[in-house]
Amino acid sequence: MRDADPIVIVGMGIEAPGGIETPRDYWTALAAGKELIGPFPRDRGWPVDEIFALGRLDGWGLVRDAGGFLSDATAFDASFFGITPREAVAMDPQQRVALRVAFRALEQAGLNPGALDGDSAGVWMGVSTTEYGPGVAGVNEYSGYRATGTALGAVAGRISHGLGLIGPSVSVDTACASSLTAVHQAASALRAGECEWALAGGVCVMGSPGAFYEFAKANALATDGHCRPYAADPTGTLWGEGAGVVVLERASRARALGHRIYGELLGSRVNHNGAGAALAVPSAAAQERLICDTVAAAEISFADVDLVEGHGTGTAVGDPLELAAIATTYGSVDRASGPLLGSVKSNVGHAQAASGMLGLIKVLLCGEHEAIAPSLWAESPTSEIDWSTTSLRLASSLVAWPSDRPRYAAVSSFGVAGTNAHAIIGLPAQEENRG
Repeated sequence: MRDADPIVIVGMGIEAPGGIETPRDYWTALAAGKELIGPFPRDRGWPVDEIFALGRLDGWGLVRDAGGFLSDATAFDASFFGITPREAVAMDPQQRVALRVAFRALEQAGLNPGALDGDSAGVWMGVSTTEYGPGVAGVNEYSGYRATGTALGAVAGRISHGLGLIGPSVSVDTACASSLTAVHQAASALRAGECEWALAGGVCVMGSPGAFYEFAKANALATDGHCRPYAADPTGTLWGEGAGVVVLERASRARALGHRIYGELLGSRVNHNGAGAALAVPSAAAQERLICDTVAAAEISFADVDLVEGHGTGTAVGDPLELAAIATTYGSVDRASGPLLGSVKSNVGHAQAASGMLGLIKVLLCGEHEAIAPSLWAESPTSEIDWSTTSLRLASSLVAWPSDRPRYAAVSSFGVAGTNAHAIIGLPAQEENRG
């Protein structure tokens, strides 16, 4: 039976490639179909000449001077957050970015970040790796702050501490499913009464170019510098960065406080592929089970879903398996067209632990602006599935999505260690927020 007092999203904050720092700027870029890919950062000490030469090694793929990098990842106003300069230097940039994006999400929700001390609020942040700073051996300027500066747990803990929140504080690592898993866990805690409201999100700032080496060796990196989800000509994935945070609370609280509701979390689920294939190989069967379980939890039907924001990394292995699961479920309904499928990775690259949250915020903005943003490179769909046998279509252009009827969207993520996450979002009619 559907929750009489559902979990709703009342605020969001974001940082994305291309200098995106607000939901407004993010929507403008998505609606215009912009690709927010840029050159490698030259201010991180990365051996860029060596990286670009990898393609000359036997068995290695090309690495282009391209990625979805945050332009201000190295910037931080430490004094604003009450952090000393010495401690700030020791902090993984992922902590810094997560902290300021959380503040922006609160402000967008109409909450004063400086007046929350003692609130029974929880924080769940998806984050997967930290590659910042020197090793633990040796004495240097990091000593004394290195433990908290490089601990994954401090990504969530830093936010709770900075705001004075006393609810659960959890950093979540399910690889590229981390941020959607964080949303699922935050919603579960709210339903269980563990906290009164929550922040949930994900962050990825690459402290080293290690992922480019790894995927160049596996020949799974986009050799043309573009991420082409579900397209006929993908050359691999393209790494990116980003951060997103949403504010969650019960609908009754939101209405009592006059908060704008951007979406309702109707259902979310997390599962694992299990054994049978290699750890890093996705499972269409597991994703199909997860979609079915989530739709059942949301108490809707496959036919109700208009938009599927997929994982869509542009790889030759992952995309066809994911498409098989989506086509078997959402694409099996008897309707003339739709649902529409896309992936924000076509715009910003693969933001890893933050990727699901960037997709979720895209869905919320599509609902707010009553339009479904295009997914790039969708004009020529992959031939890995028979499109004539499914109602599924790629979102190749900006399409109106009016709020004169109930609207539902799905968001998917899956991680390299076999974890899958899925969420169903209900989008409100605009008059509900105008009143």
